[in-house]
This record gives sequence, structure tokens and C-alpha cells, in this order.
Amino acid sequence: MAVWALGINHTTAPLDLRGRFAYAIDQLEPALRGLRDALARRPEAAILSTCNRTEIYCAGEHSDIDSTFDWLAHSGGVPAHVLRSHAYTLKDAHAARHAFRVASGLDSMVLGEAQILGQMKDAVRVADQAGALGTTLNQLFQRSFAVAKEVRTSTEIGAHSISMAAAAVRLAGQLFEDLHKIRVLFVGAGEMIELAATHFAARNPKGIAIANRTLERGEKLATRFGGEVMRLADLPSRLHEFDAVISCTASTLPIIGLGAVERAVKARRHRPMFMVDLAVPRDIEPEVKALEDVFLYTVDDLAAVVQTGRESREAAVAQAEAIIDAGVQSFLHWLDQRGNVPLILQLNAQADEWRGAELSRAKKLLARGEDVDAVLDAMSRGLTQKMLHGAMAELHSADPVSRERAISAIQHFFLRKER
Repeated sequence: MAVWALGINHTTAPLDLRGRFAYAIDQLEPALRGLRDALARRPEAAILSTCNRTEIYCAGEHSDIDSTFDWLAHSGGVPAHVLRSHAYTLKDAHAARHAFRVASGLDSMVLGEAQILGQMKDAVRVADQAGALGTTLNQLFQRSFAVAKEVRTSTEIGAHSISMAAAAVRLAGQLFEDLHKIRVLFVGAGEMIELAATHFAARNPKGIAIANRTLERGEKLATRFGGEVMRLADLPSRLHEFDAVISCTASTLPIIGLGAVERAVKARRHRPMFMVDLAVPRDIEPEVKALEDVFLYTVDDLAAVVQTGRESREAAVAQAEAIIDAGVQSFLHWLDQRGNVPLILQLNAQADEWRGAELSRAKKLLARGEDVDAVLDAMSRGLTQKMLHGAMAELHSADPVSRERAISAIQHFFLRKER
């Protein structure tokens, strides 16, 4: 079996290009069907899509990186040569190592962050539901989860890491003297917004509001943080009420436009607004960043903030890489053994056929009233003769090369001492 992976991430592609290839969780299953239909022999497949990366993992009898790459380029409406200049492709050991590093948080914008592990598990769950996850990819991902757990429990890789949400709070604190006096609006109600709201709520802001497409989910989050809930449709008319706006939805188009922010700034009499767009594709039109009284940050803008303390964890990274190396070698050994499965099945089937034939013969003799000891002795002799027939025939071969090969094989398989 061949394993291959390809994709783009925060280190290889700009935010707007990543946005062209972002898949919401409910888009993954149809995307997987389209991918597998486009490839010969319908390989195993899984798609991982987050704010910082979109990656495809496949396994099949033969690698088909070019066709997989062409499908991804077409799905994002981007010329293949443009995507190639920002993408990476990996095979076998390199693909496995990459998956293990991603799961362990070593390939993240936030070194050691744990959220990616949950996102990978979601991707595997969807691939399984879509019938796209076979034995090989399942082994790859389950082993990557085990490695990630060992990295987190055996090293300090996650110590002192600053999440995107914590980084947003830090930047807000640099703009506003007292976070107790600000009103914060969260747009969306997913995992990232929940994380951001948790960090901001810890600073006891003056007010918290949740704007979401479905009120039920928004109300649940608002109740947890003692805030109010509002409809997305009311956002343009109420935007001016908030000093900080944190947005992360699955919308494919911006939901906060330049015009709405301009009106909000005017209504605020040019008091500063702090805005964080954690969505990929963008939730806030990029032109907003040019407004004089607006401080807009994207996920890429937060990169410098979240690198704090990275140098102090170099020893932990080296330790984590050693754990990953061992995991990769274990997976490759398992993958290599998979090539022997057909032969093992064939050998077991042959042995079962011999055993069945001798057992049937023994039962007939016993039914005739033959002596039990004699029947058992005959059965054991018959089974032994069947098992040794091929080896004995090779020993009597006229070809000296065949005889030498048979002698070596017999000594190895039948006459060696137990190891």
C-alpha cells in the first residue's frame, strides 16, 4: 500500500488562498465522494481543513499524487501551477511523519496547541462516515493520536503556549487600558468562539454579546458567559455598540463589510474598535484594515504573538521528534507487514484444507468402530505428510540449486531452535 498527502498551510500559503480551499465540517463528506470519484481505484481518503491548513491524506495500491493535486486545484478554482507554488506533497514515511507532527501540535502556528487533535479526529470521523476510511488510513490516524498523547504527557511541548484566543486578549489589552470597561461581540458560536469567549470573560468585560445564525446555539453560549444573544441580521445596526469584535463563522463570504464598519466608527465618534477575524475564508472584508480607527487582526497577524516562548521549548521539541520518529518506524513496519497478508491468508487456507481432510477421514474411521488410538495416529501421520510433502519433494529434486535452497529453507523453518 502507498500513502500520500498534500496540502497548504499557514507557512506555505497566504490567508486568502487558504480561504479558497477551506471546507466546513458539513462539506467534507461530499468533497470526499468527489475526490474518490475523480481518482482511479477510489483510494482511501480523508480531508483535514482548519483555519491554518487544508490537507488531503490518501492510501491505495499505487500513489496518485498528481490526480489528487489536480482535484484539489479544481475544487478551489485555482490554476494548478498557482497552487503548486504554495503546496507540499508527501509520500509514505514523510506523509506519516507529517500526520504525526500535525496531531502533536508541532506543525501548528501555536506550537503544541491541542485544538488540532480534535479537528483531526473530526476529519477521521467524517471520512469513516463517508466510507472513505480503510484499514491503512485508520491505522495512520489512530497511531498519530497515540503519538500525540505520548508527546503531550511525556514532554513540555504544550507548556506556556499561547492560543489564538489568549493572543487576541493580549492585543486587546494593549489597545484598551481597562478591559473591564469594554463591550465585546462574538460573531459565531463554534469551538473557536467558545474558546475566545472563555478568555475574554475571564477579564470581566462590561458586556458580552453573541451573534449567531441560529439563536439556540447562541443563547446557550451567551447564558454560559452571562451575555446577550442577537441575530446576525441585527449586526450592522448594532456594531457601533461594541469596542471589540471577534468573528469566526463558516460563511464562505464576508459577513461584516467595509460600509457597516465605517458607519459604526462614525456612530462611535471615532473611538477605536478592536476586531479579530479568526475565520478562513474571511468574515471581515480586508479593506476594513485601512480604516484609521479600526485595529483589525487576522489569524496570520496573530502569528508573531503566539510564537512567544517558542525558543524555550526547543528541548521539548527534540524530545517530541524522537517520539514521532519511533511512531513512524512502527507504522512503516506495520505497513510493510500488510504486504504479506495475502500469503498468510493463503497459507492458513491450505492448512485448514489439510486439517479438514484428515479430520473428516478420522471421523469416518471412528464411525466404523476403528480403534481410537489407531485413528489418532493415522490422522497425525497424514497431516504431517501433507505438511512435509512439498519440502521432501524439493529435497529429491534433480536440480542442485533447488536442493540447496530447500535445505536452507528446511533448516530455517523446521530445524531451528525456539528463539
